[in-house]
Amino acid sequence: MKILVIGSGGREHAIIKAIKKNKRVTQIFAAPGNGGISADAQCVPIKATDKEAMTDFALKNSIDYVIVAPDDPLSIGMVDALEEKGIRCFGPNMKAARIESSKVFSKNLMKKYGIPTAEYETFSDPQKAIEYLNTKSDFPTVIKADGLALGKGVIIAENLQQALDAINTIMCEKKFGGSGASIVIEEFLTGPEVTVLSFTDGKTLYPMISSMDHKRAFDGNKGPNTGGIGVIAPNPHYTEEIANICEKTIFIPTIRAMQEENCPFKGCLYFGLMLTEQGPKVIEYNCRFGDPETQAILPLLETDLLEIMEAVTDNKLADIKIKWSNKKSSCVVLASGGYPDSYKTGFVINGLNKEGSINNDNIYIYHAGTENKDGSFFTKGGRVLGVTALASTLDSAITDAYSAIQIISFEGMHYRKDIGKY
Repeated sequence: MKILVIGSGGREHAIIKAIKKNKRVTQIFAAPGNGGISADAQCVPIKATDKEAMTDFALKNSIDYVIVAPDDPLSIGMVDALEEKGIRCFGPNMKAARIESSKVFSKNLMKKYGIPTAEYETFSDPQKAIEYLNTKSDFPTVIKADGLALGKGVIIAENLQQALDAINTIMCEKKFGGSGASIVIEEFLTGPEVTVLSFTDGKTLYPMISSMDHKRAFDGNKGPNTGGIGVIAPNPHYTEEIANICEKTIFIPTIRAMQEENCPFKGCLYFGLMLTEQGPKVIEYNCRFGDPETQAILPLLETDLLEIMEAVTDNKLADIKIKWSNKKSSCVVLASGGYPDSYKTGFVINGLNKEGSINNDNIYIYHAGTENKDGSFFTKGGRVLGVTALASTLDSAITDAYSAIQIISFEGMHYRKDIGKY
């Protein structure tokens, strides 16, 4: 099989490393890929959102299967474009991808079908949003850009002034472009956060191992929201009892709701949950594998990933048995200094071998923002590397990941020292 993986981050690198294990796979292309991915796949300089160039490449190179990994090509209908040409894909179509690409759509879906989530109001007029905020007495409150914003379109306002500033930033200054044309203002929920990725073919749903993402840039859960700066799996707060509640009140109702709305979801559906005193509630849906959650979860998967993905595409997920390792996993992201705000790139990365890894079978190095020049790796993004360790206990996995990091260095390298503590 010839496989094309669309995307250029650590998530895509993790997917590629997993599908490489399948003996039917003869060639993997990544579009556009990155420096580290080039050690595992042939990188093709096509923008992830270029539907025409992507479909042309897939046809000309007789690609058997395409995995569309990032949110932006999914939201503009990359799967639709490929399927129209008869190319088999993994990922939701454009209508189903709205579950992530429009916060207003997803919140209204939850309200209509009784899926537990935070109380909210939606606005497309900044003045009406300001008037609403002036009636609020309870803070903090959460303000979200309706559309995609690279995981950064969520602002937690601690007081009225911060909330008003958020409205100005999103709707007036248009920091996130058209994504901020509409916003959701919602209740601030408290409790442990849990991510549950799931495979679904629109009817059957298999939750993956739970995880705990760390979104704030600095130790102590401080600083700005990032696209994710570290993760552990499984999430210690996510008990079997809570998993059963989530399946009955959130997971299955969401799949059925999407069927009812005539946009069945096929692919990887991401449930971002808050375990509140009133029970689990949905913070957000994503229409794809999370990043960096994927880098912690896929190394624990014992069933062949490509086999599962094809079962999703062929509506045969119910026929698959999915097995997971009993090990624990920790992924620490090494970022450029200044991320998620302004940062410099182009610095040499020390400590990696020619394959872009280190000589330790229990450590996985996933490249997120790197470039390969003449066999040396350089930084080329905000999130640069994901260092994942597997061990029999979570404490050991965390310790091993931090030990591996001591081998790696680049100018301005920043990472949190407390992944797994929050």
